[in-house]
Amino acid sequence: MTVKFIRTVPAVLALAFASIGLSATAQTTAPQPATAPQPTTVQPTTTEKVKEAGKDAVTATENGAKKAYTATKKTTKKAYNATKSGTKKAVAATKRGVSKAATATENTATKAADGTRAVGDKIGEKIPGTAQNEAAKKP
Repeated sequence: MTVKFIRTVPAVLALAFASIGLSATAQTTAPQPATAPQPTTVQPTTTEKVKEAGKDAVTATENGAKKAYTATKKTTKKAYNATKSGTKKAVAATKRGVSKAATATENTATKAADGTRAVGDKIGEKIPGTAQNEAAKKP
């Protein structure tokens, strides 16, 4: 339903009910006898209307402020929890990364040391009087 349709429905209904009332009034035969005058209701003054409107505005503002405060509080809590969770995940990922990097560095250093020792042994085989030279001479 469109907004225009929703706005016109009450007006159409009011006209329909008014026409039914006019038809019923036209069909009455005799006017009703006069009874005691009906007490008239006192209409509120403009000042009273403004005061009431002011009270309504204050109430609406208070309700809006409460809703905004609650929404801000919820959003802040969600952001805090998300940051806290993200930080924990980042710390765990960093620990895993550092551990893997340390293991890789250790493995590389071990291989480099083994390679240095192998080169030293090869050099030692050529130098007379070293243990490697003596071991190389024994077939």
